[in-house]
Amino acid sequence: MPNTTKHHASPIMVIVAFAIVYIVWGSTYFFIQKTVYEIPPFLMGALRFITAGILLLLWCIIRRERVWQWNQIKHAAISGALMLFIGNGAVIWTEQTLASSLVAVLVSAAPLWFVVLDKAKWKENFKSRETIIGLIIGFAGVILLFMESTMNTFSAGNAFQFLGLLILIIGCISWSGGSLYAKYKSTGSTSVNTAWQMLAAGIAFVPCAFISGEEKNFHWKAVSINTWLDLSYLIFFGSLAAYSAYVWLLKVRPATQVSTYAYVNPVVAVLLGVFVGGEKMSLLQVAGLVIILTSVLLINLTKYRQTQGIQLKFQKKERVAITSND
Repeated sequence: MPNTTKHHASPIMVIVAFAIVYIVWGSTYFFIQKTVYEIPPFLMGALRFITAGILLLLWCIIRRERVWQWNQIKHAAISGALMLFIGNGAVIWTEQTLASSLVAVLVSAAPLWFVVLDKAKWKENFKSRETIIGLIIGFAGVILLFMESTMNTFSAGNAFQFLGLLILIIGCISWSGGSLYAKYKSTGSTSVNTAWQMLAAGIAFVPCAFISGEEKNFHWKAVSINTWLDLSYLIFFGSLAAYSAYVWLLKVRPATQVSTYAYVNPVVAVLLGVFVGGEKMSLLQVAGLVIILTSVLLINLTKYRQTQGIQLKFQKKERVAITSND
């Protein structure tokens, strides 16, 4: 997507980008868990992000974009390591022991970390009662959505599950911090930034795969066609389409609004489980879905009103200036 400032972002492009991030990323939890059954987590992360990064970088070169700016590469590598290597890596690793739906609910805390870590927007975010209420309601809705499955998962007291929980919390904080770093530090083309972020993360996964000994027990021929297709979906839809849309949204919309993806993704995960995985939804889960969608609507309406208010003030100043000149 183009490198656009907030004031020149097309409303249609913003809507499409949000739709991609909401829907596609909601499905990636399902496909990540399917993939790690046959491809070890660190190796899978390396394959996914190096492939996606190379493809996007080649596309940028074909478009004759400036891809070798050291300052841009440095900032992209840092944000990529925080978001994709630590943040998404935590998701990939924990889905070995935790259900994909449970991972989705734990990741849904991301909007809260956005509010806490976004120091530049503290005054704006903490001043907006609707935004804070929307964030809290959304998180409560996600908890309600997965309350039953969460209790069942941790009732056995598995140590690996608690370790996964801790790693996931660290990953969630890292993702939020990396997103904010990318928002305020990134320069130049969004596509180039995204390409270097994915390449940096993919390369970081490689030594982890060797240190953990994943390559010793991995056999390429043992991987089924379906798993390769699942990995392809993560590369082309999860990374190239959705992640590119996410990075672009961070540049043109408030981080708090963009972070609402974390509330919608679990909704998509539930619907995918019902219609594809044959799972059933209880009335408690339906109530959680309604609460989540209400919170997202509340947050987006607040940001929309703020934007409209700024535009009206600007138009009023223009009219006053024209009247004064006359």
